[in-house]
Amino acid sequence: MKILVINGPNLNMLGKRDPKHYGKLTLEKLNDLIKTLYPDCQFEFYQSNHEGDLIDKIQTADKFDALLINPGGYTHTSVAIRDALEILGVPKVSVHLSNYLEREDFRKVDLVKDVVDKVFYGKKEVSYFEGIDYLISSINKN
Repeated sequence: MKILVINGPNLNMLGKRDPKHYGKLTLEKLNDLIKTLYPDCQFEFYQSNHEGDLIDKIQTADKFDALLINPGGYTHTSVAIRDALEILGVPKVSVHLSNYLEREDFRKVDLVKDVVDKVFYGKKEVSYFEGIDYLISSINKN
């Protein structure tokens, strides 16, 4: 089982950002933990701060069994990322470390929630694990 994990802007700064919202793990440590917890899956990890790079990567995700994406701030602003996700035909979830629905009003806008299978949020790194568990279950049903 091959899962593509895409992280958007500023997620490369995990470990330096507000731990109350984002936890204490760096992105590298989060990726290592994912590989350790799911040894039967093959993961490709990708992070970019650039919208077009993220869209290019989403457009290659049909080579994988599933996609997990944390679009970061683009969740609230990018119609283009939403459109790329809508086209993608593999199981896909959106994850967020923080509970964005309880934060600033502009973060409550989620442009991608309607084009992914499910959204996991508010549990820091556990949001990622729940997303992966959901994807594995979805793939195994097919």
